[in-house]
Amino acid sequence: DGSGKGTQAELACQNLHSKGYEPLKISFPDYDSPSSALGKMYLSGEFGQRPDDVNAYAASTFYAVDRFASYKTRWGNVYRQNGLIISDRYTTSNAVHQCSKLPPMHWDGFLEWLFEFEYKKLGLPAPDAVVYLAVDPDVSQRLIAQRYHGDESKKDIDNMPVYFRTFLPPIQGTAVWRKRQFSNHQKTGREAFLLHLHYS
Repeated sequence: DGSGKGTQAELACQNLHSKGYEPLKISFPDYDSPSSALGKMYLSGEFGQRPDDVNAYAASTFYAVDRFASYKTRWGNVYRQNGLIISDRYTTSNAVHQCSKLPPMHWDGFLEWLFEFEYKKLGLPAPDAVVYLAVDPDVSQRLIAQRYHGDESKKDIDNMPVYFRTFLPPIQGTAVWRKRQFSNHQKTGREAFLLHLHYS
């Protein structure tokens, strides 16, 4: 968090509008929807005070269900009509974070399960383009502090200092690894695409 994903997604939409396109911007977790309830509980620490108190598979289902609900109620029709969609976080964002809970030898197996679950079992569209934003942790922490006016209590479990000390190195490693692997992932073949802005 604090990498400027929302800002960059909005600027991308503005740029596309200026070129005559009509993009739809979506964001995850979808905090305005009841479907984000489990994700909110996880991020607020109700299932434990550390990110790895909830294993990668369980946490992934929270976010997958939220995306499924959003797809069914908000942007599925736009996608099926070959609309242009920009997503501030999507499946790959969760993949990178959850891989940080696992040893590297398990990354391939976890990602195979995750993409099979979301893109095939749930029927969610796979993105055609993914953008990773590399931001220095000190910069992101400063942006987060500005957002919450220095109130540490408003940070979720994924933004606490212990999280950055413990999980940032493996998250960075999985982000770089996943970026290299993404080009090998099978795409949907649709003209519509999801531009996924993610902090690596």
